[in-house]
Amino acid sequence: MPPSIATRLVPFLLVLGSIVSLGIGTSLAKAFLFPLIGATGTSALRTGFSALILLVLWRPWQATITRRELKFIALYGMTLGAMNLFFYLALKTIPFGLAVAIEFIGPLTVTVIYSRKFTDFIWILLAVGGMLMILPLRGNQSGLDVTGVLFALIAAFGWGLYIVFGKKISHLHSGQTVAIGLVFASIVTFPVGMSDAGAIITHPYLLLIGLLVAVISSSLPMTLEMAALKRLPHKTFGILVSMEPAVAAIVAFFLLAENLTLIQILAIALSVTAGIGSAITARPQIDTLVN
Repeated sequence: MPPSIATRLVPFLLVLGSIVSLGIGTSLAKAFLFPLIGATGTSALRTGFSALILLVLWRPWQATITRRELKFIALYGMTLGAMNLFFYLALKTIPFGLAVAIEFIGPLTVTVIYSRKFTDFIWILLAVGGMLMILPLRGNQSGLDVTGVLFALIAAFGWGLYIVFGKKISHLHSGQTVAIGLVFASIVTFPVGMSDAGAIITHPYLLLIGLLVAVISSSLPMTLEMAALKRLPHKTFGILVSMEPAVAAIVAFFLLAENLTLIQILAIALSVTAGIGSAITARPQIDTLVN
């Protein structure tokens, strides 16, 4: 008996919910935490609380992990921490949707490196073309902060490494792996972030906002994604996740009043197209790697 429309809609709604939740959580962080504890303090709170939540939820100390696996979990986690840190630093000065679009260069590049299919080069060229439209190059009046763009590019590089290291430990329990990884992520973000988080002493309610941000932008999206992956092929999942830059721009428009120019909207559209095209044409093993 074929599945009902409602049954087929559930996994799509799970992915959409994950993307929207991430967008809302990040927007809340930028609106309420950035002004008082900065991007670095916010990153520290997010990874720290996310680690605590997932440690309680998945109890990774019960897992059997070899020394080699722990090494790659550490690399995976520290890369995750650096990626989050630099992404938040980018958000200080450039719009949310554009930061996500720039960051998407990371997974697209990994696809090209591992696949080497001609069609994959087309998708990366599309993404790069979109970026050239908005990067603050000579003669290009993008209006974007150079430092913010640089931070987003570093986050993109981190996302690429995060995928590579994640593939090394993909055979392990995903929830337990992410929980341990976030502990290592916190090791990266805490030394940097705590120096800017002094306002928490005078504004303890920031801890509650930090907890809320961690739940909405990390714990809930990851839970929804894992539920979706059980119901969707990796390729379909990759297509849906490629909508993230567009969704981020829409959420930021309503919650942060971030307006984009026509050129910037077109750049995001090219990034989304590149992500969807990459997901559709990727080989099975690369499709699994990127997602």
